[in-house]
Amino acid sequence: MLNINEIKRPIAAEIDVFEEKFKASMKTPVHLLDRILYYVVKSKGKKIRPMFVFFSASICGGINEATHRGAVLVELLHTATLMHDDVVDNSYQRRGFFSINALWKNKIAVLVGDYLLSKGLLLSIDNGDFKLLKIVSEAVKQMSEGELLQVEKARRMDISEEIYYEVIRQKTASLIASCCACGAASADADKATIEKMRLFGEKIGIAFQIKDDMFDFGTDDVGKPLGIDIKEKKVTLPLIYALNNSDSGEKKRMINLVKNHNDDPKKISEIISFVKQKGGLEYAETQMKKYQDDAFAILDTFPAGAAKTGLEQLVRFTTERNK
Repeated sequence: MLNINEIKRPIAAEIDVFEEKFKASMKTPVHLLDRILYYVVKSKGKKIRPMFVFFSASICGGINEATHRGAVLVELLHTATLMHDDVVDNSYQRRGFFSINALWKNKIAVLVGDYLLSKGLLLSIDNGDFKLLKIVSEAVKQMSEGELLQVEKARRMDISEEIYYEVIRQKTASLIASCCACGAASADADKATIEKMRLFGEKIGIAFQIKDDMFDFGTDDVGKPLGIDIKEKKVTLPLIYALNNSDSGEKKRMINLVKNHNDDPKKISEIISFVKQKGGLEYAETQMKKYQDDAFAILDTFPAGAAKTGLEQLVRFTTERNK
């Protein structure tokens, strides 16, 4: 698998500057908040989203100060939404670290998330980055709609493949799409190019989420506990395909297991075996590669160079990862 540090190398200096600007964006005189935000910075992940911003800017004209502000804006938004998600999902760990709500309880986690959102808004307004703010605000709207659509459909267990794609397009892909669009916009690309990069990011985001959903049912190199989505009654592509390729009796039984026995390890194992037997993982893999190919087709319209290579490698990293 591609090494993230190798992919990052052409923009390593920009990432170092970004990290300093990201830390500076969260400065506060409130001691409790400062302590929490220090923990947040310490537990940050691979910085995939800022990398999409920088490579997208580079392929569209070049990285500048607006690009750095766009990367910080996206990362502030992303961090805030993760905090809110952990509260909603009652999650107590993220990337091997305790979540903010696990250490400081839900009220503080929500308030810190709100604080980060406000810092992102002020960063854009104070610097006149209204184009970037509009792109990211649209992503926030879509992420909220996607979450609510998923909740609505999970209650009735009537999610179709078409609705599944709409959920992940809004919930996950919209943020990666905004990273690529922000990068292009920060480099003063024209509207057509910004939209092209937004669509590129959307394709990657959908492929990314399909890959993530496959982990729930186990692969040879699984990197997350099995059955998490099943426990949360999330109907994902492998399960949708398996249900659509079952007779009515089998389908009814499996839906009943997901709805009413989703905390029983034996029942979860039965659902996972059902999905594997019906070819759900193979089908999801095929669909993921289709979206990956669509992203590459868009990228092929850009000239060769380090930025294009970086984006190609970043796409492969997001879809070939094992966690």
